[in-house]
Amino acid sequence: MFEYKFVQATLGGFFTEANHHELIDEYAKQGWRLVQVLPMYYNSHGKPTDYEIIFEREAGN
Repeated sequence: MFEYKFVQATLGGFFTEANHHELIDEYAKQGWRLVQVLPMYYNSHGKPTDYEIIFEREAGN
């Protein structure tokens, strides 16, 4: 059996910095495994701006 965690990440923009590397490292240290990255929001040019990172680990960890 597995448990899942869904974390929102951004690629950054004019006023913000990307945070996906730090998020992946942080959750990996806690025993989570990266499963999927899904684009969630797009800018007016059709470029994804925010993502949902999906992690999994065995239940009970």
